[in-house]
Amino acid sequence: MTTYWQVPPDCTPEADAVQKAAELLRQGKLVAFPTETVYGLGADARNTQAVEAIFTAKGRPSDNPLIVHIAGMGMLDELALAVDPVSRRLAEAFWPGPLTLVLPCRPGVLSPLVTAGLDTVGIRMPDHPAALSLIRASGCPVAAPSANRSGRPSPTLAEHVREDLDGRISGLLDGGATGVGLESTVVQADAEGRVHVLRPGGITLRQLAEASGAPVVSGGGRGGAAPDGLPDQEGDGEDSSFRPRAPGMKYTHYAPQARLTIVQGQDAAAVAETIRNGLRDARQNGERTAVLAPAEHAALYREACDLVIPCGSLGDLPAAAAGLFAALRRMDEAGIACAFAEGYPEEEIGLALMNRLRKAAGGRVLEV
Repeated sequence: MTTYWQVPPDCTPEADAVQKAAELLRQGKLVAFPTETVYGLGADARNTQAVEAIFTAKGRPSDNPLIVHIAGMGMLDELALAVDPVSRRLAEAFWPGPLTLVLPCRPGVLSPLVTAGLDTVGIRMPDHPAALSLIRASGCPVAAPSANRSGRPSPTLAEHVREDLDGRISGLLDGGATGVGLESTVVQADAEGRVHVLRPGGITLRQLAEASGAPVVSGGGRGGAAPDGLPDQEGDGEDSSFRPRAPGMKYTHYAPQARLTIVQGQDAAAVAETIRNGLRDARQNGERTAVLAPAEHAALYREACDLVIPCGSLGDLPAAAAGLFAALRRMDEAGIACAFAEGYPEEEIGLALMNRLRKAAGGRVLEV
């Protein structure tokens, strides 16, 4: 049975709900909680049995590392064997916030399942009162992937967590909607001081460069030597030898049940025409159809499909990012079999937005 608690935006470690949830963590149980990015599924990162339960609840392979959430800089030095100057500058600039640092792991302090047998660990300090209060009250570092069944869109509302994990976990702190709506940016600094972006997220490339004063390499090593032998691009489920250093690098993620195709190009009219043609073919086959598009283009598809989901706008990419996962879940709720999405500009947070959208589409992208 899953116990649910609603917590206010300004909750503290002393709050009754937080104390009860923290006790569950200390007992080796699983608790879902809100962060500024998405809801996380937390367990004591030192307890191997508890960490195993994360993988069981999510239905996720245990060969992907988990991010460890902390509530103070003192916990960083307890977990990391060393913190290089570039990583420390980034932590000071963006913590609490949606940035994960991959660092050498201090031996013996975490369950080996958290690191997937690697010598590094991803660490972040979330920017949400409920998350920070839970970590402080529990007294333990909290390993927490997104609180959804593996392959499903990440949860940005407590209701999304209930849909996927009700009865599979012990507790859920309901703190309302998350803010950023996409998972954290994951980075690793190499020996030359360059910052490698292993997963784009809420902190942009420009922000990383400005705060670190170092070169930033995007794409898991594309454009330069990757740290510690990282592959030059994200892996996939076909390569069993690939050992990712960050979540979201190996398997298909964020996918709705619908067959989703992204259509992108410089000519907006050509993009719309290609999508309408695809919708017509799908409807002739008796399939329920949907389109995900910026608000200013939504009217182009009103008569062409069963469901139009406006998602942010071309002038407000943060809003599009914040609404993406909820939009993908709406497709499932509506029983959509075939869906199309317009591409978004890959600038600032648009880079992370398109990263998640491509994964949701399983790499199906049409350039027009």
